[in-house]
Amino acid sequence: MYEISIETAFSAAHRLRNYQGNCEALHGHNWKVQVTVQAGVLNDIGLAIDFKILKKITSETLARMDHVCLNDIAPFCDINPSSENIARELYEEMKTSLAAFGVSLVKVSVWESDNAWASYYEG
Repeated sequence: MYEISIETAFSAAHRLRNYQGNCEALHGHNWKVQVTVQAGVLNDIGLAIDFKILKKITSETLARMDHVCLNDIAPFCDINPSSENIARELYEEMKTSLAAFGVSLVKVSVWESDNAWASYYEG
């Protein structure tokens, strides 16, 4: 089995509703995102998926979250834009697109700082 990962970033503000502390106030992060896929076989030139394709799908998915207040966009109007919920949302949005390229999405990790992150995966 092969695992392929990319990292990218976006900037956005958020506030955590019903949080008893500083994070309830509007604040921003330079979020880092890691996307990991897996494949059982390689294509005829020895790739599971071209990094360029993985980066493009990730970038297109993140575009709606970049330089906005996450609380103002779906689904974060209704649920807290926590690192956990952002990771799950990105996972759900990218899963089908990546499957079309013959890879399975393994995990999405979202860092809100250098030493604090959350990951989402199925199973």
